[in-house]
Amino acid sequence: MQIEIVPVWRFRKSDAAPPMTVMLDFLNEIRATGKITRAAEQAGISYRHAWNLIEKWSDFFEAPLVERQRGKGTSLTPFGERLVWAGQRLQARLMPQLANLIHELEAELVEFLPKATTEIRAHASHGFAVEELQRILDRQGDMVFDLRYVSNETSLAALKRGDCDLAGMHLPQGPLRKEAVDMTRALLGDENYSVINFVTREMGLMVQRGNPLRIKSVADLKSPGLRFVARDPASGTAQLLQQILAQSDMRAEDIGGGRQTTFEFTHAAVAAYVASGMADASFGVEAAARKFGLEFLPLLTEDYVFVCRDTLLKTDAMARVTEAMQSSEFKKAVDGLPGYHADSPGISQPASSVF
Repeated sequence: MQIEIVPVWRFRKSDAAPPMTVMLDFLNEIRATGKITRAAEQAGISYRHAWNLIEKWSDFFEAPLVERQRGKGTSLTPFGERLVWAGQRLQARLMPQLANLIHELEAELVEFLPKATTEIRAHASHGFAVEELQRILDRQGDMVFDLRYVSNETSLAALKRGDCDLAGMHLPQGPLRKEAVDMTRALLGDENYSVINFVTREMGLMVQRGNPLRIKSVADLKSPGLRFVARDPASGTAQLLQQILAQSDMRAEDIGGGRQTTFEFTHAAVAAYVASGMADASFGVEAAARKFGLEFLPLLTEDYVFVCRDTLLKTDAMARVTEAMQSSEFKKAVDGLPGYHADSPGISQPASSVF
């Protein structure tokens, strides 16, 4: 069984008026391709119906959403662009939270489902490769991979308490690794744990297409007035950025010459924020930058791993998870993620050799 929670975008002018449902994915397809025919095909509607919807939405907002240009196809108006990008940002922010709700519901139902016999509880930092692993395991039908998106420290603390079986975390390669290792060792203590290889991913600065501000390093983030959108302060990515800034004798407060920073909760959300023109730069994974057509300036490579108690490795449930990690399907999915690499996934080693 698979559960889906899909956001629906409804707009209302007054309590008495009926709401207007707007298909933002449909408008985004027009933005991306410049073709209403392609958007109609993706939505499963006729070309004529597509135009009727566009006119209906434009009348509701009292502002045109699309415009035709001779020889250039169809594009969104500035208002249409703003509407779509607002939806992109909100959807990127919502998806991990919706995923957590889905997995919570699945965990409630699993004991009543005769085919759902195998369960692994995983707490992990949000990432594109983790999403792919989740999809593969969900399709098995009788496997429940109860994945909750939390920060590095929260996932490790949950593992220590016994509230999860697997804790996903990311460790920077290079000189910044020691601080993350020391934090992990302090959280886990002296019990017997194993580390399971998963993927590596490229981290760096995301900037607008064409890099109009000519940003080349973190030092350029000090430019007065620069608009920066960061991950939430509790996230491992935000803490990593603080370490990177410290290497250049900078603090987060120095970004933008002291301008207040905006925060978002996922890599995709910060990328969408920059792509919409509401920020000049951010920090995150390359895959998010490429997804939204941004320029990417690599700064370091991270190892994304899972940590578990040694005893979990002997269970059939964990064997199925590692099998999924080592499958050709997972490798193909990771190969399609810019900046990601499947680094001997599923291979375990004693935590004492890593932390």
